[in-house]
Amino acid sequence: MGLGSPHPTTMTPAQFRNFIWTWYRKNGRHDLTWRHTDEPWHIFVSEVMLQQTQVSRVADIWPQFIRRFPTPRALATAPLREVLAAWRGMGYNRRAAYLQRAARIIEAEHGGRVPADIERLQALPGIGRNTAGSILAFAFDRPAVFIETNIRRTYLHHFFPGKTDVPDSAVAAWVARTLPKKDFRKWYWALMDYGSAALAGVPNPNRRARVYAIQAKFAGSRRELRGKIVQALLDGGGSAPAIRARVQTLLQGRKISARVFDATLAALLAEGLIHRRGGRIAIRS
Repeated sequence: MGLGSPHPTTMTPAQFRNFIWTWYRKNGRHDLTWRHTDEPWHIFVSEVMLQQTQVSRVADIWPQFIRRFPTPRALATAPLREVLAAWRGMGYNRRAAYLQRAARIIEAEHGGRVPADIERLQALPGIGRNTAGSILAFAFDRPAVFIETNIRRTYLHHFFPGKTDVPDSAVAAWVARTLPKKDFRKWYWALMDYGSAALAGVPNPNRRARVYAIQAKFAGSRRELRGKIVQALLDGGGSAPAIRARVQTLLQGRKISARVFDATLAALLAEGLIHRRGGRIAIRS
């Protein structure tokens, strides 16, 4: 099947583990900063950041964010404006608000310690089952079973050749079947690095997953507009027309309709990221 691997249909779990470990020792991304800490909170933050952001961008922003918010308490007690400013460039600002809410729960209900329990992790804002599993594996070296895009790519390539509409439950069964006896943290690093780097040159196996969806273009999307509104408000509050004018400048002249702007603003207000007092809109304090 190329890449120096045995044919996928003949690979046993032991052969697969040996192949991935060998590849990782030579080619793994051993330089990533968050892989050099075992502090659960720092790893928790990195996993939230990595949910929907490229590794290279997280590598730039995570160290600064951790310096500013080294503990759940530091993040829990910070003004949201400071949190969003530190998050700038990450995208999906809602994750920053969820992360702060999670920090407050960790501080109030878990004594300031990230819980090492799948159900308690999933109860935190913005943490789904796969992110909870990744936190268990990376922060606590537990044998949790979870899937992310590069792990899915790896298993689809090696264990589901030619198959389409593959459910994540089938992928997860192979993840569980091939788990090593120890070093779960490093094992998942190896799987992700392999899926990202070694399979970059093959047709994307994730297209054969049941969950696969083509991501909409960022330029001109509601997601871009949400980010620009938050960016404009980080420079100071103002009336809706004033904020729209700032956003228009940030979009470098690209026009936005009043209807789309008002709907996006209303969504941010409903989520609690921003608030309106009188005629003035600002980041929630």
